[in-house]
Amino acid sequence: MPLLLRWLRDRRRYVLFGPSRSITSEERRDRAQQLLDSLLTLGPTFIKFGQILSTRPDVLPPEYIEVLTQLQDKVPPAPWPEAKAVIEDDIGPIEATFDDFDTDPISGASLGQVYRATVDGEEVAVKVRRPGIEELVEADLTAIKWALPLLLYFVDDARAFSLENFADEFAVTIREEMDYGRERDMLVEIRQYYEDDPKIRMPPVVDTHSSDRVLTMEYIPGTKITDISELDAQGIDRTEIAERLTRTYLEMITEHGVYHADPHPGNLAVQSDGTIVFYDFGMSGRVDQFLQEKIIEFYIAVANRDVDEILDVLVEMGTLSPDADRQTMAEVMELAIQDARGEEIETWRVQEILNRVEGTIYEFPFRLPENLALVMRVATVVEGVCVTLDPDFDFIEVASDFLTERGYREESIQKILSETGDDLVAAARSSLKIPPKLDRALNRVERESLVVQAEVRDDEGVIDQLAGRIVLGLLVAAGIPTTALLYVESAFPAVWGAVGLTAVAGLWLIRSFTRRKGIRTAPGVADQYFDERQRHRESQESGDD
Repeated sequence: MPLLLRWLRDRRRYVLFGPSRSITSEERRDRAQQLLDSLLTLGPTFIKFGQILSTRPDVLPPEYIEVLTQLQDKVPPAPWPEAKAVIEDDIGPIEATFDDFDTDPISGASLGQVYRATVDGEEVAVKVRRPGIEELVEADLTAIKWALPLLLYFVDDARAFSLENFADEFAVTIREEMDYGRERDMLVEIRQYYEDDPKIRMPPVVDTHSSDRVLTMEYIPGTKITDISELDAQGIDRTEIAERLTRTYLEMITEHGVYHADPHPGNLAVQSDGTIVFYDFGMSGRVDQFLQEKIIEFYIAVANRDVDEILDVLVEMGTLSPDADRQTMAEVMELAIQDARGEEIETWRVQEILNRVEGTIYEFPFRLPENLALVMRVATVVEGVCVTLDPDFDFIEVASDFLTERGYREESIQKILSETGDDLVAAARSSLKIPPKLDRALNRVERESLVVQAEVRDDEGVIDQLAGRIVLGLLVAAGIPTTALLYVESAFPAVWGAVGLTAVAGLWLIRSFTRRKGIRTAPGVADQYFDERQRHRESQESGDD
């Protein structure tokens, strides 16, 4: 609550009226650290909440994103007797079911923990849901549900849209992640597409030792994908690994429609022969055909540097408002493409666009629809891993080559030609229909029998707002001389009543002018991009020195 109250003051200075106040980036970072500490104190559900929140620049400013990315999914493991009770309730006695079982977990997280064991002479990894986590998560989700309407009061309409979507998405995601039966099914489904690929490995499930709370899989060792020194020591081509990882995720999303959605470095490993190993399918998702098509169109537009098409696709996906300032957005997209290609960007141009961003992009609603947020998270994390493997990695080039090889770019050209042909046919037909209609209209004008109907639309309530201000202004204008007259007549009880009514009308009038209307959101994505770009440039300059 203290954090939210400060947030409210930042937006309005006072609760009912007054302009918003400016705070520094350092102040935002301090508040983000307070939020981080609160999430850690609140426990496993809110740790997971903060982790997913750190991937949503449409909800939080970049300083919050930066701080929350430090939130690690590591909590002390549950005592072995409690974990043992879960395994034995679902699978059977440890001694009779497993040849050997190491009671020290090899990894622990907010929702579960993993042990090593042996089944029929084969090493396995046993993932066990944290005891009692179901009740704790449901209680926390109820608290979030009841607190959400209060939280929405503190934010603008665009962030309210994203925040509501995020809350719904989080509730679904965390329940799915606790359901090891679903994780088993998703792992089996995704794995079937890569069974014949010698360079991609996903652990097969041991069905006889799995349930909704216990998931037993083959144990596959490997080097953490971001352990650069070890990969180099093994002579592994890191650029090749980055390209293969990118292609695999593009294939999952654009072709299979089902994908591993948690590609952080702890869930990816590399074997000595360059095989990539995928772990932990608790976070996995599906992409419907519409979104698949739009993602392909987006990547094709990026590969072709067709900024207008990029913006059109973002609008169609519901990510960008149709009312956004397209010129400013186009320039931001051009900078983003230049940066992704490793091209030099003029500092003056960045500053010029950043100044315009502060005043213009603040007005447009950038938001991530529920079905797209997870895909965006995957793309962001995968690119981060690839850049760690190869600082010169060109994601756009790899994506472009992938789309070309699969024939998507050729299909796009054919589609454009087909649509152009249809447009030409329609234009030809219209050219035959227009002259008679135009002749009839001109005849009506000549006979003075043309009637024009006009309708005023006020979807934003501007007329109502103006009328309200006029009424309030009249009340204030009438209240001041009335108060003076009553004071001269020494009618003091009436004076205080007139003063009160005039003051309320005046405050309400001031509030109507200072209250922000429409859908707004802070330029979190743009700010984050420019901040990261500046930090990257500074680090390069310090390296050169």
